[in-house]
Formats: sequence, structure tokens, C-alpha cells
Amino acid sequence: MTVSATDARPDPGAAALLATLRGCVDAPDVLVDPVDVEPWCHDWRRQFHGRPLCVVLPRTVEAVAAVVRACGQAGYAVVPVGGNTGLSGGATPDASGRDVVLSLARMQAVRRIDPVGETMEVEAGCVLRTAQDAAAEHDLLLPVSLAAEGSACIGGVLATNAGGTNVLRYGMARSRVLGLEVVLADGQVVRGLRALRKDNAGYDWKQWFVGSEGTLGIVTAAVLQLAPRPKHRVTALLAVASPEAALALLRRARRDLGDTLDAFELMSGAALGRVVQHCERVLPMPAAAWFVLLEAAAFLPGLRDATEALLEAALEHGDATDGVIAESARQEADLWALRESITEAEAREGRSYKHDVSVPIASIPAFLQAADAAVVQALPQARLNVFGHVGDGNLHYNVIVPPGTDGAALNALVHDIVVRFGGSISAEHGIGQYRVGELARSKSAAELDLARRIKQALDPQGVLNPGKVLPAPPHGA
Repeated sequence: MTVSATDARPDPGAAALLATLRGCVDAPDVLVDPVDVEPWCHDWRRQFHGRPLCVVLPRTVEAVAAVVRACGQAGYAVVPVGGNTGLSGGATPDASGRDVVLSLARMQAVRRIDPVGETMEVEAGCVLRTAQDAAAEHDLLLPVSLAAEGSACIGGVLATNAGGTNVLRYGMARSRVLGLEVVLADGQVVRGLRALRKDNAGYDWKQWFVGSEGTLGIVTAAVLQLAPRPKHRVTALLAVASPEAALALLRRARRDLGDTLDAFELMSGAALGRVVQHCERVLPMPAAAWFVLLEAAAFLPGLRDATEALLEAALEHGDATDGVIAESARQEADLWALRESITEAEAREGRSYKHDVSVPIASIPAFLQAADAAVVQALPQARLNVFGHVGDGNLHYNVIVPPGTDGAALNALVHDIVVRFGGSISAEHGIGQYRVGELARSKSAAELDLARRIKQALDPQGVLNPGKVLPAPPHGA
């Protein structure tokens, strides 16, 4: 029986399934009271809402497997969720009442840390910051940094292949994965928790599940590659005249600072102006068209001297027009607070449509010019709120819109320009249910066919997170 994400007919088997689930886990770990279930009925931004049959909170991988197996046999879908901090509705059930939300929140152990091999084995429900703190106790770094790291869970981070501010130096979440433990759609447990940097023995199957948003399997544990913790850190804010100047500064920074460069964030002057207006933050220099927040970290002394030399050269050659280097940890935090407050300021400004896109780094200025012109022509009253991890080509191209705006048309307008420049409509936030239609519209037929073949092979009944990433198959297919 194929599970449908839109089938809202009452199912007399619901009571039987609930009884079975209570046998798979401790009975109190099956939540059915609407008050208890409510936090799992919507996404973090409250854009998507659903009504699951129940929420199940297993404590072991064996319990996860039993829950998935029971749901598949009963013809119900399983929606896995971690910290529920995603921005694309990928962990939100539908309204049919035929979804079972499976929360990994009670599988939160840091199982072991190898300080010599610099690896960590951790369960999927462990909060990212908890894992970071555990690594820090061994003077190691888990270099995945997100705004939601205080609530995002490792399983969700891997299921969405999360990005963040340190991708420039350390790569996306998938680059940290050495091994996985995964529950498949039929309830089979695949244990591949090997802490090996080199393993060419067959397909690298673990990467099939990273970024799949729970549609191919449920990650229950992972072995992650850690990194040494740098001893010295420098943070600087620089004003630049244009995106072209920002890229010239990036090239200079990469050349002068090398792989010590941790972050290179581009922020429009308009975006930081809204932060100053709405969030009571102070800009430590006059307003400018664009700003770059730069951070570098190193193991050996001399980083600050190198950064000061970089700033002097950038000012001399016109790559920057002004700049400040943080003199203390408090000033570093204040500079980062400017960047991290942009989303809050945008929300206070009004309704917006968010575009988490990437284009080749060299194409960023041309993309911005084309997208800005197209949006202003289509929506003269719109206000652009642009920022992002420009060091890895990722822009958050957000548009604050007037009432009555056709969001679908705006998304299509921006995404068409992204595709024209050889970019991606989702750089780090995933597809979820928010971008399913746009993915189908922007990907080639061959890529979509390949994705559907993989889904069919691993989840032929459509048990796992239907309606996410790829459209759910028709009922009865």
C-alpha cells in the first residue's frame, strides 16, 4: 500500500497502530493529546501546519526501527524531526492525520570522542551546541556553526546538509561525516559507524542520506570528523563600495590569510540599516552600500598583524573604504550580532520572501544586478534585504514585499535568474515542502528521474517523509 500525503480519509486502523507503537517504545513516549502534539504540528517559522496521528519519541535505534516498520505495515507515513529549526517545512506533517512524527529528541548521547583521531560518535538527537561543547572539552572543534545551534540537532543538521558561516574553511555538514547509523524505510538498521578517513570499499552510501531530509532513511547516529581548535582569532568589519569590491577583498584575503580565513559574510547597507533601526545595534562606522564581516583563526601567533596588513592594503587599493578590527571578545560578539540580527530586523520590517540561493562566486555581482533589476521592475514597492556567506557563493536574497504580492511568481522570477547563472535554488536550507515545486521546475528531467529512482529503490511505499524534496506518488501508485 502506497502512503499518500494528501489522503485524509479516516482509517479504522489508527487505534491498532497506536497500540502497536506503544509496544515499540515506552507507552508515555507516544503522544496523542493535542496539547502535547502541538509543538510538532508546525515549522519554526509557522509557515506550514499539519495534524499527525501522534508523536513518537524512541530512545534507541531498535525502537526507531520498530516504529518505522509498524508504520509501513499499517500504511502510515513517518516524518522524522530533530530540533524543528528548519526553514523549508521539511519536518512538518501534513493535515491528513496519517503521518506519525518521529522525534529523535531522546537519543542525545555523545557516545565517544577520540582525541587522537579527532572524531566524535554522537546520536541524532544531540543538540549541535552540546556536541560542540563536548568537543571543546578535548580542545577540539566541531566546525559547523549555525544561528540555531542551540536547538538544532545533529540528525537534522546532517539530514539537511546544513551550511552556516564556516563553510568557507570547513565545508558543509556532509564533509564532517565519516560514518552513519541509519534506519531504512523497511525498518532495517544499517550500521556504518566507522571512524575512517579512507574507506573506498564500495559505494559511499552514507552520503546518500546526508541532505536527503529524511526521505531515504532516518539518521540515528553519526561519526563526525572534528578539527583542532585554533588558538588565535581575529574579527573585522569592512565597508566596501560594491559586490565587485567585496570579491576583490575576498581574493586578497584568501591570498594573504590563506586557509586561516573562517568566514567572509557580505551584508547590504540596507540590511544593516534595518538592524540598527529595529534591533538597537550600533554600527561602528558610517553607513555604506555594502559591508563584509571577516573572521580568521590560526594556531600560530601573527594573525592579527596579518589581518591589519590586509586591511591597510585593502584600503590602499580601494577594495575597502573603511574598516575596524575587534579589540576584545565583546567587540567580536558585537560585530557578529550585526550579522545575526539581520533576520530579526527583516521580520520586524514586514512580510518577506526568502531565497536561499547560490551562484558561482565570480557571478555574484552580475546575479545581483540582474535580480535587483527584475525584482524592482516587477515590484517597485519591494525592498531588498541581501546578505550571505559570499565566500562560498551563498546569498540570502530576501525581498520585503507589499501586501498582495504573488509569492509564487516572485520565487519563480528570482529562481529563474539563479538557474540562468548556473546556481542552485537551495544553498543550505533544503527543499522540504517549501521548494518542491521550484525544484521540479528548475532541475533537469534526467536529474529528477535519477532522484525518483533512488527514492523508489530505498522507499518504494513512500513511507518516509512523503511530499518533501520530491512530490509524493499518486495514491495507489
